[in-house]
Amino acid sequence: MRFAGVGLVMLAAICWGISGGIADILMTKGWDPIVISLCRGAVGFICFFAWFLFRFRQNWILSTRLYIWSLLAGVGVAGNFTFYFLSIQASSIAVAATLMYTAPVFVLLISFLLLIERSTWFKWGCISGVLMGIILLTGAYNTDSISVSFLGAAAGLAAGLSYALFIFGFKNASSIGKPQTTLTIAFFSFCLILFLFADKNEAAAVVTSSDIGWFLLLGIVGAGISFIFYVIGLRRTAPTTASMVAMIEPVTASLFGVLLIGNHLTIIQLLGMGLILVTITLLSVKQSD
Repeated sequence: MRFAGVGLVMLAAICWGISGGIADILMTKGWDPIVISLCRGAVGFICFFAWFLFRFRQNWILSTRLYIWSLLAGVGVAGNFTFYFLSIQASSIAVAATLMYTAPVFVLLISFLLLIERSTWFKWGCISGVLMGIILLTGAYNTDSISVSFLGAAAGLAAGLSYALFIFGFKNASSIGKPQTTLTIAFFSFCLILFLFADKNEAAAVVTSSDIGWFLLLGIVGAGISFIFYVIGLRRTAPTTASMVAMIEPVTASLFGVLLIGNHLTIIQLLGMGLILVTITLLSVKQSD
């Protein structure tokens, strides 16, 4: 059971990586990224709400702090998805991914300022290793082929901050209430926010489209299953550790692209992938001790 918390967060990240591959398939079919995110969250909300109703009396808790933290978690998830896609549109997926995965830096700084965790050289070394692996994996080191606009950079950093927000939101909410309640409230606010920005006609067309199966799979894997793993695992894991372990997501997405979409990885990308996996393994062993 020593690795239970880290293992569950890792499973959630693997599910997110797979969902990234599914979302990529849907985007190549012409679907709007915001509509894809909304459907992903909506399917997740249905799963969580059904789970919540299954034992309504045990799950219902009257706590203002629980509602506030759960709502903030939902805002963080919505902001993370939205700003990430905006950063991709304004710059490139390499820049967007690299900037979004600065989240562990924000998490460690906030945890240090709030006296939740101690700042150690080992943690900063792990963050540096993960960020270097992300840069190698995404190709962000190749400045000749990357153009970074102010909007792209700002949106990428905002995605990272939103990532940090939903980590702290879920961490605090899960310490007060049960996962069913936390996830239901969080994804209700998530759906409300993205509904304001999504194309309503395109969202309605999803129900009768031939791609409905992909959307259901995306919602079940990318929200329904993954966030259950994540919230339960987060209760047993420090925020900084959870944010770094979740960085296995781009590795999973890359492998998904190789195995199912036919993408190819260079030696440098494989080195980046290896660096991420080695760093996360070291961190997991250290966390268990």
